[in-house]
Amino acid sequence: MSHTATESQSPEHYLPRVQTLAPVLTAAAGEEEDRRELPRGVVAALREAGLFHMLLPRRLGGGELGILSYLRVVEEIAKHDASAAWCINQSAGCSMVSGYLDHAVARDIFGKPDGVLAWGPDPGGHARAVEGGYIVNYSGQYASGSRHATWLGAHCLVDEPDGTPRRNARGEIERRTVLYPKSQAEMKDVWHVMGLRGTGSDSFVLRDLFVPAAYTCLRDVESEQLDSSPIYRLPGGMVFSSGFACVALGIARTVVDSFLDLAQNKTRIGIDHALRDDSVVQSEVAQCEGRLRAARLYLRTTVAEVAARLEDQMWPTLEQRVALRLASTYTIHQAKEAVDIVYDAAGASAIFESHPFERRFRDIHTLAQQAQGRKAHFEDVGKYLLGLDPRPTFL
Repeated sequence: MSHTATESQSPEHYLPRVQTLAPVLTAAAGEEEDRRELPRGVVAALREAGLFHMLLPRRLGGGELGILSYLRVVEEIAKHDASAAWCINQSAGCSMVSGYLDHAVARDIFGKPDGVLAWGPDPGGHARAVEGGYIVNYSGQYASGSRHATWLGAHCLVDEPDGTPRRNARGEIERRTVLYPKSQAEMKDVWHVMGLRGTGSDSFVLRDLFVPAAYTCLRDVESEQLDSSPIYRLPGGMVFSSGFACVALGIARTVVDSFLDLAQNKTRIGIDHALRDDSVVQSEVAQCEGRLRAARLYLRTTVAEVAARLEDQMWPTLEQRVALRLASTYTIHQAKEAVDIVYDAAGASAIFESHPFERRFRDIHTLAQQAQGRKAHFEDVGKYLLGLDPRPTFL
Protein backbone atom coordinates (compact mmCIF):
# COMPACT_ATOMS: atom_id res chain seq x y z
CA MET A 1 0.00 0.00 0.00
CA SER A 2 1.37 3.42 -0.96
CA HIS A 3 2.35 5.87 1.75
CA THR A 4 -0.02 8.83 2.08
CA ALA A 5 0.85 12.50 2.11
CA THR A 6 -0.19 12.86 5.74
CA GLU A 7 2.55 10.38 6.64
CA SER A 8 5.13 12.15 4.51
CA GLN A 9 5.81 15.50 6.15
CA SER A 10 9.37 15.00 7.43
CA PRO A 11 12.59 13.11 6.69
CA GLU A 12 11.88 10.93 9.73
CA HIS A 13 9.15 9.30 7.64
CA TYR A 14 11.32 8.84 4.54
CA LEU A 15 14.67 7.85 6.04
CA PRO A 16 13.43 4.56 7.55
CA ARG A 17 11.92 3.71 4.17
CA VAL A 18 15.32 4.21 2.53
CA GLN A 19 16.91 1.91 5.12
CA THR A 20 14.27 -0.70 4.36
CA LEU A 21 15.03 -0.36 0.64
CA ALA A 22 18.80 -0.73 1.09
CA PRO A 23 18.86 -4.53 0.52
CA VAL A 24 16.69 -4.10 -2.59
CA LEU A 25 19.08 -1.52 -4.02
CA THR A 26 22.13 -3.62 -3.23
CA ALA A 27 20.69 -6.80 -4.70
CA ALA A 28 19.74 -5.05 -7.95
CA ALA A 29 23.18 -3.50 -8.59
CA GLY A 30 24.28 -6.04 -11.20
CA GLU A 31 21.02 -5.91 -13.14
CA GLU A 32 21.07 -2.12 -13.00
CA GLU A 33 24.57 -1.98 -14.47
CA ASP A 34 23.70 -4.42 -17.25
CA ARG A 35 20.38 -2.85 -18.21
CA ARG A 36 21.64 0.74 -17.85
CA GLU A 37 18.46 1.73 -16.03
CA LEU A 38 16.81 1.22 -12.66
CA PRO A 39 15.28 -2.29 -12.59
CA ARG A 40 11.50 -2.44 -12.41
CA GLY A 41 11.59 -3.79 -8.88
CA VAL A 42 13.71 -0.85 -7.73
CA VAL A 43 11.43 1.68 -9.44
CA ALA A 44 8.38 0.06 -7.86
CA ALA A 45 9.99 0.15 -4.42
CA LEU A 46 11.03 3.79 -4.76
CA ARG A 47 7.54 4.66 -5.95
CA GLU A 48 5.90 2.74 -3.12
CA ALA A 49 8.03 4.64 -0.61
CA GLY A 50 6.88 7.96 -2.09
CA LEU A 51 10.43 9.02 -2.93
CA PHE A 52 9.69 10.32 -6.42
CA HIS A 53 7.08 12.71 -5.00
CA MET A 54 8.91 14.18 -2.01
CA LEU A 55 8.75 17.73 -3.41
CA LEU A 56 5.24 17.52 -4.85
CA PRO A 57 2.54 19.60 -3.13
CA ARG A 58 0.52 17.80 -0.50
CA ARG A 59 -2.60 18.71 -2.47
CA LEU A 60 -1.29 16.33 -5.15
CA GLY A 61 -0.43 13.59 -2.67
CA GLY A 62 3.22 14.58 -2.37
CA GLY A 63 5.45 15.14 0.64
CA GLU A 64 6.11 18.87 0.11
CA LEU A 65 9.31 18.49 2.12
CA GLY A 66 11.46 21.47 2.96
CA ILE A 67 14.74 21.55 1.07
CA LEU A 68 16.98 20.65 4.04
CA SER A 69 14.84 17.64 4.89
CA TYR A 70 14.75 16.57 1.27
CA LEU A 71 18.53 16.70 0.89
CA ARG A 72 19.01 14.42 3.91
CA VAL A 73 16.94 11.76 2.17
CA VAL A 74 18.79 12.10 -1.15
CA GLU A 75 22.14 11.71 0.59
CA GLU A 76 20.93 8.60 2.38
CA ILE A 77 19.74 6.99 -0.87
CA ALA A 78 23.10 7.75 -2.49
CA LYS A 79 24.92 5.79 0.22
CA HIS A 80 23.28 2.67 -1.19
CA ASP A 81 22.81 3.46 -4.91
CA ALA A 82 24.02 6.61 -6.64
CA SER A 83 21.92 6.04 -9.77
CA ALA A 84 18.73 5.70 -7.74
CA ALA A 85 19.57 8.88 -5.81
CA TRP A 86 20.36 10.69 -9.04
CA CYS A 87 17.03 9.71 -10.58
CA ILE A 88 15.14 10.68 -7.45
CA ASN A 89 16.78 14.13 -7.40
CA GLN A 90 16.21 14.61 -11.11
CA SER A 91 12.53 13.71 -10.95
CA ALA A 92 11.98 15.71 -7.76
CA GLY A 93 13.58 18.78 -9.31
CA CYS A 94 11.40 18.33 -12.39
CA SER A 95 8.29 17.93 -10.23
CA MET A 96 8.81 21.47 -8.91
CA VAL A 97 7.12 22.59 -12.12
CA SER A 98 3.86 21.62 -10.40
CA GLY A 99 4.01 24.94 -8.53
CA TYR A 100 3.45 26.72 -11.86
CA LEU A 101 0.70 24.55 -13.31
CA ASP A 102 -3.05 24.63 -13.02
CA HIS A 103 -4.19 22.06 -10.45
CA ALA A 104 -6.01 19.88 -13.00
CA VAL A 105 -2.97 19.77 -15.28
CA ALA A 106 -0.60 19.00 -12.42
CA ARG A 107 -2.91 16.19 -11.27
CA ASP A 108 -2.99 14.76 -14.78
CA ILE A 109 0.82 14.55 -14.78
CA PHE A 110 1.56 13.63 -11.18
CA GLY A 111 -1.74 12.39 -9.75
CA LYS A 112 -1.04 8.69 -10.27
CA PRO A 113 1.54 6.84 -8.13
CA ASP A 114 3.66 6.18 -11.22
CA GLY A 115 3.56 9.83 -12.34
CA VAL A 116 7.22 10.72 -12.94
CA LEU A 117 8.52 13.62 -15.03
CA ALA A 118 11.97 13.71 -16.62
CA TRP A 119 13.92 16.16 -18.76
CA GLY A 120 17.47 17.19 -19.55
CA PRO A 121 19.35 20.49 -19.85
CA ASP A 122 18.21 23.15 -22.30
CA PRO A 123 19.79 22.74 -25.77
CA GLY A 124 17.67 25.53 -27.26
CA GLY A 125 14.72 23.82 -28.93
CA HIS A 126 11.91 25.95 -30.34
CA ALA A 127 8.21 26.23 -29.55
CA ARG A 128 6.17 28.17 -32.14
CA ALA A 129 3.01 29.78 -30.79
CA VAL A 130 -0.19 28.66 -32.51
CA GLU A 131 -3.84 28.80 -31.55
CA GLY A 132 -4.31 26.95 -28.27
CA GLY A 133 -0.69 26.05 -27.68
CA TYR A 134 2.70 25.52 -29.28
CA ILE A 135 4.31 23.45 -32.03
CA VAL A 136 7.53 22.07 -30.62
CA ASN A 137 10.70 20.88 -32.33
CA TYR A 138 13.36 19.77 -29.94
CA SER A 139 16.38 17.52 -29.58
CA GLY A 140 17.10 16.72 -25.92
CA GLN A 141 19.86 14.88 -24.08
CA TYR A 142 20.62 13.53 -20.59
CA ALA A 143 16.99 12.86 -19.66
CA SER A 144 17.84 10.98 -16.45
CA GLY A 145 15.12 8.59 -15.39
CA SER A 146 13.36 8.82 -18.75
CA ARG A 147 13.05 5.03 -19.00
CA HIS A 148 10.69 4.86 -16.02
CA ALA A 149 9.17 8.32 -16.53
CA THR A 150 5.60 8.72 -17.74
CA TRP A 151 6.00 12.35 -18.86
CA LEU A 152 8.86 14.34 -20.37
CA GLY A 153 9.64 18.04 -20.48
CA ALA A 154 11.49 20.30 -22.88
CA HIS A 155 12.76 23.86 -22.41
CA CYS A 156 12.22 25.88 -25.55
CA LEU A 157 12.84 29.30 -27.01
CA VAL A 158 9.45 30.69 -28.03
CA ASP A 159 8.72 31.94 -31.53
CA GLU A 160 5.70 33.98 -32.52
CA PRO A 161 3.42 32.56 -35.26
CA ASP A 162 5.41 34.52 -37.86
CA GLY A 163 8.67 32.95 -36.68
CA THR A 164 10.10 35.98 -34.86
CA PRO A 165 11.37 35.46 -31.32
CA ARG A 166 8.97 36.28 -28.48
CA ARG A 167 10.66 38.56 -25.96
CA ASN A 168 9.85 39.27 -22.32
CA ALA A 169 9.77 42.63 -20.57
CA ARG A 170 13.58 42.58 -20.22
CA GLY A 171 14.02 42.05 -23.94
CA GLU A 172 15.17 38.44 -23.53
CA ILE A 173 13.81 35.61 -25.68
CA GLU A 174 11.11 33.80 -23.73
CA ARG A 175 12.05 30.31 -22.53
CA ARG A 176 9.07 28.10 -21.89
CA THR A 177 8.89 24.58 -20.46
CA VAL A 178 6.53 22.26 -22.31
CA LEU A 179 5.23 18.95 -20.91
CA TYR A 180 3.91 15.91 -22.80
CA PRO A 181 3.43 12.15 -22.37
CA LYS A 182 6.66 10.23 -22.99
CA SER A 183 4.89 8.21 -25.69
CA GLN A 184 4.89 11.32 -27.88
CA ALA A 185 8.68 11.55 -27.98
CA GLU A 186 11.11 9.62 -30.15
CA MET A 187 13.51 8.07 -27.63
CA LYS A 188 17.13 7.24 -28.47
CA ASP A 189 19.07 4.62 -26.50
CA VAL A 190 22.44 6.34 -26.10
CA TRP A 191 23.32 5.71 -22.45
CA HIS A 192 26.48 3.61 -22.85
CA VAL A 193 28.65 5.25 -20.23
CA MET A 194 31.28 4.74 -17.53
CA GLY A 195 29.28 5.51 -14.40
CA LEU A 196 25.77 6.28 -13.15
CA ARG A 197 24.68 3.65 -15.64
CA GLY A 198 21.42 3.03 -13.87
CA THR A 199 20.11 6.52 -14.62
CA GLY A 200 19.19 5.61 -18.20
CA SER A 201 19.83 9.20 -19.25
CA ASP A 202 18.74 8.83 -22.87
CA SER A 203 18.21 11.38 -25.62
CA PHE A 204 14.91 12.19 -27.32
CA VAL A 205 13.50 14.11 -30.27
CA LEU A 206 10.22 16.00 -30.79
CA ARG A 207 9.06 16.71 -34.33
CA ASP A 208 6.22 19.21 -34.86
CA LEU A 209 4.54 18.15 -31.61
CA PHE A 210 1.51 20.19 -30.56
CA VAL A 211 1.47 20.93 -26.82
CA PRO A 212 -1.59 22.66 -25.34
CA ALA A 213 -0.83 25.97 -23.64
CA ALA A 214 -2.02 24.67 -20.26
CA TYR A 215 0.78 22.08 -20.36
CA THR A 216 3.44 24.76 -20.64
CA CYS A 217 4.77 27.31 -18.19
CA LEU A 218 7.46 29.85 -17.39
CA ARG A 219 9.44 28.35 -14.50
CA ASP A 220 11.27 30.18 -11.73
CA VAL A 221 9.33 33.37 -12.38
CA GLU A 222 7.68 34.84 -9.29
CA SER A 223 4.72 36.31 -11.14
CA GLU A 224 3.91 32.88 -12.64
CA GLN A 225 3.95 30.87 -9.39
CA LEU A 226 0.56 29.41 -8.46
CA ASP A 227 1.42 27.37 -5.36
CA SER A 228 2.12 29.40 -2.21
CA SER A 229 4.31 26.83 -0.43
CA PRO A 230 7.81 28.21 0.33
CA ILE A 231 9.56 25.33 -1.47
CA TYR A 232 8.25 26.56 -4.85
CA ARG A 233 10.18 29.80 -4.48
CA LEU A 234 13.34 27.77 -4.87
CA PRO A 235 14.60 27.82 -8.48
CA GLY A 236 14.83 24.35 -9.94
CA GLY A 237 18.52 24.73 -10.68
CA MET A 238 19.21 25.12 -6.96
CA VAL A 239 17.44 21.83 -6.26
CA PHE A 240 19.49 20.06 -8.91
CA SER A 241 22.82 21.53 -7.77
CA SER A 242 22.40 20.92 -4.03
CA GLY A 243 20.76 17.54 -4.60
CA PHE A 244 23.53 16.22 -6.81
CA ALA A 245 26.07 17.53 -4.30
CA CYS A 246 24.32 15.32 -1.73
CA VAL A 247 24.55 12.38 -4.12
CA ALA A 248 28.31 12.98 -4.18
CA LEU A 249 28.41 13.12 -0.38
CA GLY A 250 26.50 9.85 -0.11
CA ILE A 251 28.86 8.11 -2.52
CA ALA A 252 31.94 9.38 -0.70
CA ARG A 253 30.57 8.50 2.74
CA THR A 254 30.13 4.86 1.75
CA VAL A 255 33.54 4.67 0.08
CA VAL A 256 35.35 6.14 3.09
CA ASP A 257 33.44 3.92 5.55
CA SER A 258 34.18 0.86 3.39
CA PHE A 259 37.86 1.73 3.39
CA LEU A 260 37.86 2.00 7.19
CA ASP A 261 36.55 -1.56 7.31
CA LEU A 262 39.05 -2.79 4.72
CA ALA A 263 41.99 -1.17 6.48
CA GLN A 264 41.46 -3.17 9.65
CA ASN A 265 42.90 -6.33 8.15
CA LYS A 266 44.27 -5.67 4.65
CA THR A 267 48.00 -5.95 4.22
CA ARG A 268 50.05 -5.08 1.16
CA ILE A 269 52.56 -7.39 -0.49
CA GLY A 270 55.92 -7.04 1.17
CA ILE A 271 54.58 -5.09 4.16
CA ASP A 272 53.91 -6.89 7.42
CA HIS A 273 51.32 -4.59 8.97
CA ALA A 274 47.71 -3.74 8.18
CA LEU A 275 46.72 -0.56 6.37
CA ARG A 276 45.33 0.88 9.59
CA ASP A 277 48.84 0.88 11.10
CA ASP A 278 50.34 2.89 8.23
CA SER A 279 50.99 6.51 9.24
CA VAL A 280 50.33 7.83 5.72
CA VAL A 281 46.99 6.03 5.60
CA GLN A 282 46.10 7.38 9.03
CA SER A 283 46.78 10.93 7.89
CA GLU A 284 44.90 10.52 4.62
CA VAL A 285 41.84 9.02 6.30
CA ALA A 286 41.69 11.90 8.76
CA GLN A 287 41.90 14.46 5.96
CA CYS A 288 39.20 12.69 3.95
CA GLU A 289 36.93 12.71 6.97
CA GLY A 290 37.60 16.40 7.41
CA ARG A 291 36.83 17.10 3.76
CA LEU A 292 33.47 15.37 3.93
CA ARG A 293 32.37 16.82 7.25
CA ALA A 294 33.41 20.34 6.27
CA ALA A 295 31.81 20.17 2.83
CA ARG A 296 28.57 18.73 4.21
CA LEU A 297 28.32 21.40 6.90
CA TYR A 298 29.17 24.14 4.40
CA LEU A 299 26.49 22.95 2.00
CA ARG A 300 23.79 22.54 4.65
CA THR A 301 24.57 25.92 6.23
CA THR A 302 24.27 27.61 2.84
CA VAL A 303 21.02 25.80 2.07
CA ALA A 304 19.66 26.73 5.51
CA GLU A 305 20.21 30.42 4.78
CA VAL A 306 18.23 30.04 1.55
CA ALA A 307 15.50 28.05 3.32
CA ALA A 308 15.07 30.78 5.92
CA ARG A 309 14.43 33.32 3.19
CA LEU A 310 11.89 31.01 1.55
CA GLU A 311 10.02 30.72 4.86
CA ASP A 312 9.88 34.54 4.96
CA GLN A 313 7.91 34.37 1.70
CA MET A 314 10.82 35.71 -0.36
CA TRP A 315 12.81 34.36 -3.28
CA PRO A 316 16.56 33.72 -2.93
CA THR A 317 18.76 36.71 -3.62
CA LEU A 318 21.42 36.64 -6.32
CA GLU A 319 24.02 36.52 -3.57
CA GLN A 320 22.38 33.41 -2.11
CA ARG A 321 22.13 31.75 -5.50
CA VAL A 322 25.81 32.36 -6.13
CA ALA A 323 26.65 31.08 -2.64
CA LEU A 324 24.69 27.86 -3.18
CA ARG A 325 26.30 27.34 -6.57
CA LEU A 326 29.72 27.63 -4.95
CA ALA A 327 28.82 25.34 -2.05
CA SER A 328 27.35 22.69 -4.36
CA THR A 329 30.24 22.61 -6.82
CA TYR A 330 32.81 22.70 -4.03
CA THR A 331 31.09 19.83 -2.23
CA ILE A 332 31.05 17.67 -5.36
CA HIS A 333 34.78 18.07 -5.87
CA GLN A 334 35.66 17.59 -2.22
CA ALA A 335 33.70 14.34 -2.25
CA LYS A 336 35.44 13.22 -5.44
CA GLU A 337 38.84 14.00 -3.93
CA ALA A 338 38.02 11.94 -0.83
CA VAL A 339 36.99 9.00 -3.02
CA ASP A 340 40.18 9.26 -5.07
CA ILE A 341 42.38 9.24 -1.97
CA VAL A 342 40.89 6.14 -0.37
CA TYR A 343 40.56 4.38 -3.75
CA ASP A 344 44.31 4.74 -4.19
CA ALA A 345 44.96 3.65 -0.61
CA ALA A 346 42.82 0.52 -1.06
CA GLY A 347 45.22 -0.77 -3.73
CA ALA A 348 44.20 -3.65 -5.97
CA SER A 349 41.20 -4.45 -3.77
CA ALA A 350 39.48 -1.38 -5.19
CA ILE A 351 39.33 -2.72 -8.75
CA PHE A 352 37.11 -5.71 -7.98
CA GLU A 353 33.37 -5.53 -8.47
CA SER A 354 32.97 -7.50 -5.25
CA HIS A 355 34.23 -4.53 -3.26
CA PRO A 356 32.26 -1.26 -2.76
CA PHE A 357 34.91 0.93 -4.42
CA GLU A 358 34.95 0.24 -8.16
CA ARG A 359 31.37 1.15 -9.06
CA ARG A 360 31.28 4.20 -6.80
CA PHE A 361 34.59 5.42 -8.20
CA ARG A 362 33.03 5.38 -11.67
CA ASP A 363 29.83 6.97 -10.40
CA ILE A 364 31.43 9.95 -8.71
CA HIS A 365 33.73 10.67 -11.63
CA THR A 366 30.71 10.62 -13.93
CA LEU A 367 28.84 12.89 -11.54
CA ALA A 368 31.66 15.44 -11.47
CA GLN A 369 31.64 15.59 -15.29
CA GLN A 370 27.96 16.55 -15.35
CA ALA A 371 26.92 20.19 -15.74
CA GLN A 372 26.28 20.72 -12.03
CA GLY A 373 29.86 19.67 -11.24
CA ARG A 374 31.74 21.62 -13.88
CA LYS A 375 34.66 23.64 -12.54
CA ALA A 376 33.67 26.60 -14.72
CA HIS A 377 31.17 27.42 -11.95
CA PHE A 378 34.11 28.58 -9.84
CA GLU A 379 34.86 31.13 -12.55
CA ASP A 380 31.28 32.44 -12.44
CA VAL A 381 31.38 32.75 -8.66
CA GLY A 382 34.75 34.47 -8.89
CA LYS A 383 33.32 36.99 -11.34
CA TYR A 384 30.56 37.82 -8.89
CA LEU A 385 32.98 38.20 -5.98
CA LEU A 386 35.12 40.53 -8.09
CA GLY A 387 32.17 42.75 -9.00
CA LEU A 388 31.57 41.32 -12.49
CA ASP A 389 28.40 39.77 -13.89
CA PRO A 390 28.32 35.96 -13.69
CA ARG A 391 26.63 33.90 -16.39
CA PRO A 392 23.05 33.37 -15.19
CA THR A 393 22.56 29.95 -16.81
CA PHE A 394 23.26 27.83 -13.74
CA LEU A 395 22.41 30.27 -10.94
